[in-house]
Amino acid sequence: MTTSEPAADRATTWTIAELAAEYEVTHRTIRHYEELGLISPERRGTVRVFHRRDRTRLALILRGRRIGFPLDEIRTIIDMYDETPGEAGQLTYLLEQIAARRADLEQRRADIEQTLQELGQVEDRCRADLAALRTSR
Repeated sequence: MTTSEPAADRATTWTIAELAAEYEVTHRTIRHYEELGLISPERRGTVRVFHRRDRTRLALILRGRRIGFPLDEIRTIIDMYDETPGEAGQLTYLLEQIAARRADLEQRRADIEQTLQELGQVEDRCRADLAALRTSR
């Protein structure tokens, strides 16, 4: 491998600083996920050494957070990969969670649309009432 390759391709381990920079998160965020047991870096004295498994799990955690999954759901999904029913069970469960999340977001969108429509109606009434008050003077 040449030195022009990204550090992620050269390294088999990463420091907390490298992962934080790569995923644009704080050290505190990574330590929080470690405290929750979502990632388990090797400890060499006071230094955390992250392996490919930790890096992959961190990427999955962050992706799950971006699409709105709570950490307990992310834990369930990630842990299923290593346990029975394995990857197929993990993917089935994930599809169920995606469907539930999508339904929730679609309902929220419908609620927002309805609220915007109601606000528009109230706004129109207020403007009409204000105009009537101004012309009656």
